[in-house]
Amino acid sequence: MHLLAREVRTLDDGDQAEDLGHAPADIVFLSFSDSDLLCLNAAHAAADAPAASLRTVTLSRLLHPMSIDLYVADTIMDSRCVVVRLLGGLDYWRYGAEELARACGQADIPLAFLSGDGRDDPRLAHLSTVGDATRARLDALMRTGGSANMATALRVMAHLAGCGPDVDTPTIPLPPAELLHAADPALPLRAMVVFYRTHLLAADIAPIMELASALAGHGIGADLLYVTSLKDAASARVVTDRIAAAPPDIIINATFFSTRGSDDGHSPLDMAGVPVLQVQQPGIPYATWRDSVRGLSQADLAMQVVLPELDGRIPACPISFKEEAAPGLPARHVPYPDGIALTCARAAGWARLGHTRPDARHVGIILSDYPGAQGAPTGQAAHAVGLDSFASLEHIMYLLHAAGYDTGAAPLPTARQLTDALARASVRPFVSVTTYQRWFDGLPAESRAALTTCWGAPEEDPACRDGMFHLRHMRAGNILMALQPDRGAPGDRHGGYHDPDTPPRHAYVAFYLWLRHEAGLDAMVHLGTHGTLEWLPGKAAAPSATCWPSLLVGGLPVIYPFIVNNPGEAAAARRRLGAVTIGHMTPPIVPVGTSGTDTGELERLIDEYAAADGLDRRRGAILRGEILQRADSLGLLGESGAARNGDEDEALARLDAYLCDVKDLQIRDGLHVFGHPPPRADELARAIAHSCNMTDGEEIATRLHACGQAESNALLAALDGRFVPAGPAGAPTRGRADVLPTGRNLYAMDPRAIPTRSALVLAERTAAILLEGHLQDQGEPLRSLVIDLWGSASLRTGGEDLALALLLMGVRPVWDDASGRITGIEIVPMAELGRPRVDVTLRLSGLFRDAFPGQITLFEQAVQAIAGRDFEAPDLNPLAASVTGLDGPARHAATARMFGAAPGSYGSGVEDLLAGGAWTGRDELGQAWLAGSAWTYGGQREGGQDPAALAQRMAQAAVMLHVQDNAETDILESVDIATHEGGMAAAAGMLGNAPRLLHGDTSRPDTPRLRATAQEVARVTRGRLVNPAWLAGMRRHGYRGAAEIARGMEALHGFAATLPTRFDRQFDLTFGALLDDPEMEAFLREANPDAHAAIRRLLADAMRRDLWRPRSNSAGLLLDDAS
Repeated sequence: MHLLAREVRTLDDGDQAEDLGHAPADIVFLSFSDSDLLCLNAAHAAADAPAASLRTVTLSRLLHPMSIDLYVADTIMDSRCVVVRLLGGLDYWRYGAEELARACGQADIPLAFLSGDGRDDPRLAHLSTVGDATRARLDALMRTGGSANMATALRVMAHLAGCGPDVDTPTIPLPPAELLHAADPALPLRAMVVFYRTHLLAADIAPIMELASALAGHGIGADLLYVTSLKDAASARVVTDRIAAAPPDIIINATFFSTRGSDDGHSPLDMAGVPVLQVQQPGIPYATWRDSVRGLSQADLAMQVVLPELDGRIPACPISFKEEAAPGLPARHVPYPDGIALTCARAAGWARLGHTRPDARHVGIILSDYPGAQGAPTGQAAHAVGLDSFASLEHIMYLLHAAGYDTGAAPLPTARQLTDALARASVRPFVSVTTYQRWFDGLPAESRAALTTCWGAPEEDPACRDGMFHLRHMRAGNILMALQPDRGAPGDRHGGYHDPDTPPRHAYVAFYLWLRHEAGLDAMVHLGTHGTLEWLPGKAAAPSATCWPSLLVGGLPVIYPFIVNNPGEAAAARRRLGAVTIGHMTPPIVPVGTSGTDTGELERLIDEYAAADGLDRRRGAILRGEILQRADSLGLLGESGAARNGDEDEALARLDAYLCDVKDLQIRDGLHVFGHPPPRADELARAIAHSCNMTDGEEIATRLHACGQAESNALLAALDGRFVPAGPAGAPTRGRADVLPTGRNLYAMDPRAIPTRSALVLAERTAAILLEGHLQDQGEPLRSLVIDLWGSASLRTGGEDLALALLLMGVRPVWDDASGRITGIEIVPMAELGRPRVDVTLRLSGLFRDAFPGQITLFEQAVQAIAGRDFEAPDLNPLAASVTGLDGPARHAATARMFGAAPGSYGSGVEDLLAGGAWTGRDELGQAWLAGSAWTYGGQREGGQDPAALAQRMAQAAVMLHVQDNAETDILESVDIATHEGGMAAAAGMLGNAPRLLHGDTSRPDTPRLRATAQEVARVTRGRLVNPAWLAGMRRHGYRGAAEIARGMEALHGFAATLPTRFDRQFDLTFGALLDDPEMEAFLREANPDAHAAIRRLLADAMRRDLWRPRSNSAGLLLDDAS
C-alpha cells in the first residue's frame, strides 16, 4: 500500500507575513492576551524587579508561518528564556509552538508553554523544556494573577534565564470574582456591569469606569463585578449571590464567549431575568474600526457577538478600542465615549420598561412596506416573510389589551380594519417640518450634510405637504401603529431597499425621531421579516453612534418578531439595531399530491397504462398515445423535458417522473399568524419527525402546539423589560426540531465552524449527482462552475454550498477536534481524486460577505493552493492551467474567484431595472448583473472592482448553480431569486455562453436533487402558484394573501425576463388561474386592488415584450388597459 501525501494549509497561512523587528531579550513572553502582557510589563517596571530584560509580544501578530520563522530566527534564538501562554490551547498556535520547541530544544533555551484557559494540555508539557514543577508553578502564578504573583513569575523567568536566584515565594491566592464597586442606592435604577478580572489586574479598566460614570448620568447606579470567567463556578456564585442581594434592572456584560457549555447549560446572568446588553471591546485601534464596513474581525465577531448571542444577550456597542502600539506590543483599552453614551441610552431604555406600568407604556408597532415591480403600488404593504402581519397585529392588540395596556376604546380593531387604516387609507400628517428641523439640527454635521446633499431640503420631500410630513398610521390608546415610510425615492423603492451609500429621506428620519421625541415610545415592535431600518448605511456589527440605525433608534428598545428560518437577516437586525429577535413559526407546509392540480386524471391514465402494459399491448398503445396527447395539451410534456415526436416510452417515463416530482413539491398552506399555534400541527409534526429520522412525532407535536403561546409570552416579556431566552434559528422542515417551540431570541451558529463536518457529508452527495449528471448530459467531465452563495442558507445548513465548492475543487476542510472550528484545508491528491478539479467561482451575497470573512479567506487559500499545482495536467486542473506563465499582479488578478456587490451593498444589480421596467432586452439585464457583481473578494482584494475578470469567469462557466436548502420557500418566493439566478444566466448569455442552469434542492438532505432552472420554475408554477389548494390558503389571509400571489407573479415575470427559456405555458396558467377565473379575479380586486393591478401590469408587460404569446384571445382583451 502507498500512502498519498496531502498538502495541508492552515488558516494562519492566509494572514499577511510581517517582520516585527523585535530585538532579543533575556526573557521573551508571548500571549494572545494583552492583559497578560501588560501585567508582566508592570511587574518589570517595579523598582524591585530582577535585572533581566523583558520582551512581551502578542501572538495575534505571529500567525503567519513566515512571521513565526522570522521571529524565531531573529528574536528567540538570541534570548535566554521563553514563556508562552496559549489561550484556547495548542491548536490555536500549533505551528508556532512546534517551531519554538524545535528551536529552543536545539539552542538549549528554557521554554515553558502554559495553558491560558485553566485546562492543562499534556501536549504543552511535552513541548516545554523546563521541568514539570517549574511549569506548574508558572502556570499557577499567571492564572492567579495580581501584582505580587506577577512579580514572582517574573523572578522565576529571570532565574530560568540565568539572571537571578531561584525564589520560593508561594502563589498568593486572590478571589476569582468580587464586587469592585457597589451601585449608588440613591439612583432609581440599578445595573450590573460584569467584566474580566484580568483587565482589573492589568489596570486596564478605564472603559468600565467611564461606563459606570455615564450610567449614573442616566439615573442608573452600577454594581461593578469582575470575574475570572462566567464559566468558572466560583465566579458564577459571586454573580448569582449579588443578583439575589441586589437585583439589577439591566445587565451589561463585557466578558466574551458563551456560558452554554457549563454544566446546566445556563448563564449565571439568567438568574436576574432582565435583558443583558453585550458590549464590545475590539482588539483593534479606533481608526481601523472606523474605516471598516464589517466593524469587527472574525475573532472579535465570534467571541464578542456571535457566541454571547447563544446566551440571549443583546448586542450593544463598542465601549473601547485598543490604543495604537508598535507591531507586536501590547495595547491598553481606550474608552469610546460615543459608544458608551449609546450603550447607556439603551440600558436606560430597557431598564425603564420594567419600572413602567403596562397601562402607562407607549408602544409603537411598525410594519414594513416592501417595494415591488414596475414603479407603481404593488399591494405589498405590511409585507413580512411567511407572516400574515395584519392578523398578527390583531392578535398582538388582543395580547396587549389582556395584559393591561391602554389599547383605546373597545372594540379592538380587526385585521380588516387594520388593513384599511394602514394599507388603504389616505396618509395623515404626523409632524411638522419646523419641529423636525429642530431634531435634524441635533444630528451629527456629517450626517446632516449627507442627507441634504442627497435629498435637498425637508420641504422637498415627497411626503411633505403644507409644512407637514405624512404617512399611514393610527392610534389605539397608547399603541401607535404605522407603515414604515419609504427610505428612498418612490420610483426607486426596490433598488434603494438595501442601498448602503444613500442616507434615508427626510420623511424617514422624521418618522423615527418623532417616535422617540414626540410620540414618546417606551418600546418599538418591528413586525415581521423584514423592514429597512437595519439595512440603512452603517456597519454590519459593532455599530458606531453615527451609523444611521443608531442615529434613528437611539436608546429605544427594539423587539422584532422574525421568521425562525432566516438566521442571517435576523442577525443583521440584532447586531445593527440591538433588537430582541423573537422567532416565529414558518407557514404550515403540506405536500402537493394531486390536491388542486390538473394532473389527477393524467395520473389515473398512467396507472391504467401500467396495469395494461404487457397484458394488452393494443390497449396499452392507445392509452400511451392518449396520455402523451393530453400531457402535451396541458403543457406537461414540454415541462418534463420529453420530445413531442421522440420515443414514446422514453417520453412516458420522463412524464411520469415529472408528475411525481410535482406531487413531491411541498407548498405553504396559508401564512403564519404570530402568537397562534400552527394549523395542522399533527400533520406537520409527522413531516418534521420524518426529516429528523424520528419514529414518533408526539414530542414534536407538543412543541408545535406550544409555539403560539411561547411567541406571545416572549413578546410580553420583552415589553416588560424581562429576559427572553435564546433559541436557534433554522428550517423546521429540514430536520431542525431544535428550533421548536418558537418564541425565543434567535441566534446563529459560530461562523468559524463553517463548513461543518455534517455539511461536508451532505455536500458530497450533491457533488456526486452534479458530476455524474454533467458527464451523462454533456459527455465530458465538469471543469468550470459558478455557485450563487447566500449567507442565510450557509447559516441554516452549516455551509453545505461552500463545502460543495471545496469538494469540487478537490479540497477538504480541516477542523480542530476539540472545538469543531475550521483550521485550514487539505488538498486531495489527483491520484485519489480520480477526476479533473473543477474551477469554481463564487458569487457571494452581501450577507455572506459580511458574516464570513474567515470562509472567504479559507476559499482564497484553496484557490491559491490549486492554482499553484502547475505540475498537474492542464485538462485535470483548469484553474492552474489558466494562470500558467503569469506572476505578480497579473496572476493575482487571474486567480480572482469570489465576486459580489460593492462593500456594504446588497443585491444583484438587476433589481432596479426589473422594478422600474426601464430595460429593453435580456442583455441589458445581464450587463446590470455583471456591473452589480464585479467587486472581488479574498486575497487582499476586499472590494476592488474587476468586471473583466468576472466576465471571463461567466463566459467560461459550464454550469451555474443556485441551491435552495429548505421546503419553506421555493424559486418563485420572490423576484430577488430571479434577479440572482436569472441575472447570472442573462450575464452568461450576453457574453455568448450557454451554460447549464441548475437549481439545487437540498430540502431533503439525504436525497438532494438538481433540476434545470427553467424546469423548476415550471414545476413551482404548476405545483404552487396556480394550484387551487395554495390559492385557497392565500385567500384565507385577504390582503396579505393576495400580496403573496402577486409576489409569485413578479418572480415568474423576472425569470421570463432573464432566462433564455420561454414561459408561455406558465403565463397561460397564471392568467387562467388568477384573472380568467371570475371568483379568483374578484377576490384579488376586492382584497388587494394594488396587487390585482400589479398582476395585470406584469402580464401585460410580458405580452408587450414578447415574453408571453397567449393561447387565449381573452388575455389580450382583458389586459388591454393594464399596460
